[in-house]
Amino acid sequence: MDVWVCLLELLAVVVAFKIWYKWSMGRCTSKRRLNGLTAIVTGANTGIGLETAKDLARRGARVLLACRDPQRGQKALEEVLSEAGDGATVALLALDLASLESVRACAKHVLATEPRLDILVNNAGAGGLGNGLSRDGLHLGLQVNHFGPFLFTLLLVDLLKKSAPSRIIFVSSLMHHFASLKPHQLEHEHAKKIDDTHIYSMTKLTNVIVANELARKLRGTGVAVNSLHPGLVRTEFFRRLPPWLAFAINTVVGLFCKDPVEGAQTTIHLAVSEDVEGVTGRYFSDCKEAWLRKQAVDKALAAAVWQKSEELVRLREDERPSFDS
Repeated sequence: MDVWVCLLELLAVVVAFKIWYKWSMGRCTSKRRLNGLTAIVTGANTGIGLETAKDLARRGARVLLACRDPQRGQKALEEVLSEAGDGATVALLALDLASLESVRACAKHVLATEPRLDILVNNAGAGGLGNGLSRDGLHLGLQVNHFGPFLFTLLLVDLLKKSAPSRIIFVSSLMHHFASLKPHQLEHEHAKKIDDTHIYSMTKLTNVIVANELARKLRGTGVAVNSLHPGLVRTEFFRRLPPWLAFAINTVVGLFCKDPVEGAQTTIHLAVSEDVEGVTGRYFSDCKEAWLRKQAVDKALAAAVWQKSEELVRLREDERPSFDS
């Protein structure tokens, strides 16, 4: 009998927590329309990225789904078109962040075909990638979560400036609080000695560092740059982990965490809300500004990470954007 009482009490606590969590989580309340604007969402074939793309398309934006897998991308495109309704304008972009050649080709295509770019959502990311090398000789986890988005963003900065006021959003994570970073650790020789969980945290810290440094460089241009923690979200993010571990994590996530629509709210808020008009260089969680760890706002570290990243992606002079207002 005592066992049943304990189980019922535990169930009551879980239910109470879920009710409180659902009630307290942030939601984008803006009704703003985006007719005539263009948005790119990376990793838009699933999870937060897919829900972000749906919302932007429903508001009237032309939405470009930047995806690695063409089949999954096509399925997502059909889903977005179905939910956004008549008149929605959605297209696919081929983007594999694990290949700098693909990143450059995708950006080149955008610059050649799109007269404007108003919103760039750097959403794509992955965990459990191990310590292997990418085809570019970079640490694979660092390339997918940091180097790829870094290069893609730099290549599109001038178009974003031309379209100002515009917005760049980096989907980071609370995990950035658990990382420490020295610029030389971005090199594979050093990164391969670091465990996968810490590598993921490092990439989320670099997302925030790059967002803040880019915001500083673009101040006065009309391009706002912010980063965010979406919350712990029930998505396919853990699909690369061993099945038993993915099952265990997703079971816990399913009990206590957000679904993808809820997880996308802060991203959508930063992409569309009038409340953040002109706000730049900030970090958000649940649609509110949140606390950053000290390393994330270290200007000397940011400059060193930026320089090392330019070096490792082999940024050419003709690719370097203008940061003048």
